[in-house]
Amino acid sequence: MEFIIVTGMAGAGKTSALNALEDIGYYCVENLPLSFLPQFVELCRDRGGQLSRVAAVIDIRSCDRFSELVSAYLTIRKTEPIGAAEPFNCRMLCLEASEATLQNRFRTSRRSHPLADRFEGNLPAAFAFERELLQPVRAHADYLIDSSLLSASQLKEQVKALFMAHISDAMLIQVMSFGFKYGAPMEVDLMYDMRCLPNPYYVAELREHTGCEESVREYVMNAPESREYYQKVQDMLDFAIPLYVKEGRPQLVIGFGCTGGRHRSVTFAELISRHLSECGYHVIKQHRDFKK
Repeated sequence: MEFIIVTGMAGAGKTSALNALEDIGYYCVENLPLSFLPQFVELCRDRGGQLSRVAAVIDIRSCDRFSELVSAYLTIRKTEPIGAAEPFNCRMLCLEASEATLQNRFRTSRRSHPLADRFEGNLPAAFAFERELLQPVRAHADYLIDSSLLSASQLKEQVKALFMAHISDAMLIQVMSFGFKYGAPMEVDLMYDMRCLPNPYYVAELREHTGCEESVREYVMNAPESREYYQKVQDMLDFAIPLYVKEGRPQLVIGFGCTGGRHRSVTFAELISRHLSECGYHVIKQHRDFKK
């Protein structure tokens, strides 16, 4: 059985994430009260294969003390059902976004923040309070997504990629390309800057193409410095990734950035994704900005 707890900031995209999970076959529950969580988990376990993939949103609407969610989550993960024929995998997905993004989303949706009354409509104060409460949850989450620069469809695709395959103890590697002009992603663990390499943007026939295409990749990798840079990155990842696996990390996010996120970063993300997949790792790939 696979049980996903979806949590995070109000306005960060929890409903979109839940919709994505429902699309790939999860039984989903919105706004589950924290006090109901242990009984709900047991109910899902008792029903066996009828509820083998379940996801539930638990957030600030359920409790002011996010530390209670952490302790409940850790208890559930440690508890094994007696006589269970199948393993029980409980994971937590945490969603967050920048204050400017959240303010814009609440303004355009015309929905009120769950803590609006408590802080007399002062959204920055509500965000700060919620973010502080979220820190222990963030530290224990298996997956962290910053949705600040993601559209709703991009967020859904990323969530689907995370949970489409059977959840196991194997570490998931997410390889991302992005453009620094649109902001560096907050969730990246290892970040590489491609802006020092030859830029296809200044070649007229390549400008409108992307690093997903062979012509752009050939141009980028034809430079000796690009080939040397790639080899050093590959050697570093070949050394470091087994260490992350040994430490039990559930997820590793590797980011490649260039100016616009269209040519050089996409080229390296494509090549590194292919290499890591050939090494047998579970890899998902995301080009955040290449269509902008």
